[in-house]
Amino acid sequence: MSFYSYKNAHSDACPGMVNGNVLSGLNQRVCVQVKNVYDSCMQQEQLDDKRIVIENIVPVLPGPDCPGNSGRPCSCDCEGNRCNCECPPASIPITHDEAVQNAENNPGPLPRPYGAWTFESCRSSTTAGRISNLTVERMTDRPQFARVRCTVDVPLDVLFLDQRCQEWMGQTVIKVDKDILLCIPDDSIIPFTLESLVSAICVSGTYIGNCAFDITVCVTVVLKVLAEVDILIPTYGFCQVPPCEEFAENVCDEFFSLPLFPQSSCALEPVGEAAATGNGTTTSATGGCYACGPVNPVRPRRVSQCSNCGTTCASGSTLCPRCGSAMTSTN
Repeated sequence: MSFYSYKNAHSDACPGMVNGNVLSGLNQRVCVQVKNVYDSCMQQEQLDDKRIVIENIVPVLPGPDCPGNSGRPCSCDCEGNRCNCECPPASIPITHDEAVQNAENNPGPLPRPYGAWTFESCRSSTTAGRISNLTVERMTDRPQFARVRCTVDVPLDVLFLDQRCQEWMGQTVIKVDKDILLCIPDDSIIPFTLESLVSAICVSGTYIGNCAFDITVCVTVVLKVLAEVDILIPTYGFCQVPPCEEFAENVCDEFFSLPLFPQSSCALEPVGEAAATGNGTTTSATGGCYACGPVNPVRPRRVSQCSNCGTTCASGSTLCPRCGSAMTSTN
């Protein structure tokens, strides 16, 4: 099972939210090494008619192991003359690295782009942006704030067709200029750094010629002020890692959850004062039926009698505790 298996859903060992007093169980202090985020901001914008020039062009060819699987190479485990291949789903787009792998493994000669090109799509190839031309100017009127100017490079994979309907993929980078305010920590022995998180997807594109396209692209850029620090935190101790749960239908779980021995439904029902019963069955002095077990005496609500063996209980039970037949009300 995992931390979040249904068998561990309410275990105290699970990470996540804490029920009750958050201070309950905190038993030690731990020094951990982490990247502390001092400040962060996000900007999203649409860039129209952005001129890009692509390079590292490679044909999108079917994988040698799984032809027709959108060109994505497969992971194969081969022994002798037999191979067992696992192919990724066709819904996941091929990456530039996978297209290069297919081209290198292709036994025949590689094609060359022919004629006019038609734009298909493009998207960011990684979430890590590259920051260049960085300047940080502290502001005298706002302590610990600074004007941050930089250029963020967003790498893209571009998919297009040539005039023979052969699909191709190339790489490019779009540059996004930023001029923003961020909270900057004071100078220290360990310096802070600036990192970017990027994502982009193209809306449309037009081929201009000479490997160039004009595209409309939606870009998200997140800038973070970070520093590698040692920080002291309270903890609940080390995690108790549960064993892995093998995937199964778990068809027996409902059956295994039943009690080992049959439970008497009559034992949970209140009964009245002692009374004589029919067919040799009597009530106890405390008001409980001997066939059902002693219970606390209360005013009876009704008396039930078995339709098969005649056992009588001063309760509202629907099944006879002796033979299991239906009980009928006698009052």
